[in-house]
Amino acid sequence: MGSEVTAMFVVIVVILVALIFDFTNGFHDSANAMAGPIATGALKPRTAVIIAAVLNLVGACLSTEVAKTISGGFFDDELITASIILAGLVGAIIWNLLTWLLGLPSSSSHALFGGLIGAVVVGAGFASVHGWVIVSKVLLPAVVAPAVAGIAAALATVLAYRITRKTPSRQSETGFKYGQAFTASLVSLAHGTSDGQKTMGVITLVLISANLQAPGTGPQPWVIIAAGVAIGLGTYSGGWRIMRTMGKGVVEIETPQGAASGAATTATILASAHLGFGLSTTHVATGGILGSGVGRRGAEVRWGVARKMVFAWILTLPGAGLVGGLAALLANFGIVGVVALLLLLAAASSVIWAFSRRHPVSHHNVSDSREVLVLASASQTEYVDDPRVTTTPKTKQKTKKPKAKSAA
Repeated sequence: MGSEVTAMFVVIVVILVALIFDFTNGFHDSANAMAGPIATGALKPRTAVIIAAVLNLVGACLSTEVAKTISGGFFDDELITASIILAGLVGAIIWNLLTWLLGLPSSSSHALFGGLIGAVVVGAGFASVHGWVIVSKVLLPAVVAPAVAGIAAALATVLAYRITRKTPSRQSETGFKYGQAFTASLVSLAHGTSDGQKTMGVITLVLISANLQAPGTGPQPWVIIAAGVAIGLGTYSGGWRIMRTMGKGVVEIETPQGAASGAATTATILASAHLGFGLSTTHVATGGILGSGVGRRGAEVRWGVARKMVFAWILTLPGAGLVGGLAALLANFGIVGVVALLLLLAAASSVIWAFSRRHPVSHHNVSDSREVLVLASASQTEYVDDPRVTTTPKTKQKTKKPKAKSAA
């Protein structure tokens, strides 16, 4: 009787932590859809996140193909325990919070997959991981999808400027603002159909591993609703640090570019979700934004910032996997290990939150800067080259007045 109560306690804890991850996924990825329209002024920051939150919830209820891939394709169900899944979620959440602190739009999806893979390898062995499914459903889409979105966005941007080259700028600007708001809303909907399902898949995997649900079945209705609400609330909270990097740090976006990149991103995500790919919507959205910069003549694409983002992408799977694997070592100690993992997660989250308060970013200042340089410091982002931004005393540089030449 006691062991059954303990097992049920662990299952409940894992479900709650999975929903916490879903919340972090929401605020980590809200920039995917709304960084562009906020940067161009097509939508006000608060209006944008409200729209994104509602459509994320709706999108999460539209499809379950990705959830089925996670719950029944990545791992051997018979070898997975709730404690192992908890360790993977802890790895994913900590990695999400670290990259959020740095303002880096890394992939929440890859953080989840990396954390789970690391925890499963440590807790159940390499044989429990279905390697080919990981390659075909995660790694290949991670390379192909951003390239497809970037090419499509570049072509759409060229076409948009060419079609409207004789249209008065005020009329075209107004039209593209509406278009950008519309395509950004579609990206939010598509994000729900993709990332909203990942937590559903994890919770379903937990229920199957605890013999509370039959193997091979999809998420139950309450799981779909809970995951949709969690990602919607996370999206509403903002994620302003990453939004500033996406909207101002990579390319200075104009409304035609925003509309084009949004359309390309939406099409790519929806097609991938239909096929059940564990796609990174962050990678796709960033690919679309970069493509829109390439497609506009004279646009400044800040490849230095883009390289830092790609570096973060490459590190996400192994980094989250390492944290998940270390967490799995604790999970081996039964209920004591589970409690230790919860305390570790609470402590790490508190420390990261405290660091973030030193340089707060909110809806009030999300669009202040033109160029964003993400520094190596774990809590500092420097904003330069923008006459609209008042420089703080710490970063303000003194200028020397030229000496007057003496009369000859």
